[in-house]
Amino acid sequence: MKTFTIYPAVDIRRGRCVRLLQGRADQETVYGRDPMEMARHWVEQGAKFLHIVDLDGAFSGRSEQHAVIEQIVRAVDIPVQAGGGLRTDDDVERLLDAGVARVVLGTRAWAEPEKVRALVDQHGEKIAVGIDARGGWVQVRGWTETTSVRAVDFARQAEALGVKTLISTDTATDGMLKGTNTQAIDEICMAVRCDVIASGGVASAADVKELSALRRQNLIGAIVGKALYEGRATLSELNDAAN
Repeated sequence: MKTFTIYPAVDIRRGRCVRLLQGRADQETVYGRDPMEMARHWVEQGAKFLHIVDLDGAFSGRSEQHAVIEQIVRAVDIPVQAGGGLRTDDDVERLLDAGVARVVLGTRAWAEPEKVRALVDQHGEKIAVGIDARGGWVQVRGWTETTSVRAVDFARQAEALGVKTLISTDTATDGMLKGTNTQAIDEICMAVRCDVIASGGVASAADVKELSALRRQNLIGAIVGKALYEGRATLSELNDAAN
């Protein structure tokens, strides 16, 4: 079984480090004015990989926080994965050129799968797909639109494109601190062979243990945001629970 990695989330909106409740733009909490300093903080606390989201880009449909993400990549000595508003090849290329280890495509993977296949052919494991779902149905465009595509079907489609890593987010639990939707994660893991990273709802070390207890070899980690920012758990505690 692969090492289970905890990915501290750094969500960027208007140049600040924030968290949204269930992804809603009107439910924002600001946790820092300097995302780069926040990224450094999680590295100092023991992070092995960071998850960065350009929330401005996710809502507007165009990448807006390239410069900040590039600064973060230069400021830390661990891998960074980043997503949010990456709707063009140029957006992807710019982040990869800046040193981002993995770019996360969501809406584009749903809207332009063949173009994503071409990116996978070119960049391999550096291309990941984010599956954001509510009630099992895929959501796109910053979670503002619910599609008629089932999450498990989208996962299979992404794998067929050659994608090696999926990030599965349950948007109903995101930011709620009420635990993860382990059933949904388990269904995704069973549907594909590629690696899966869970996101949404992790509130404590117990939730990480519950994910690990699924014993899915392709479940390689969890993204954690609000639990860390609210002090519900330390990164050290989550890392210990993961392994």
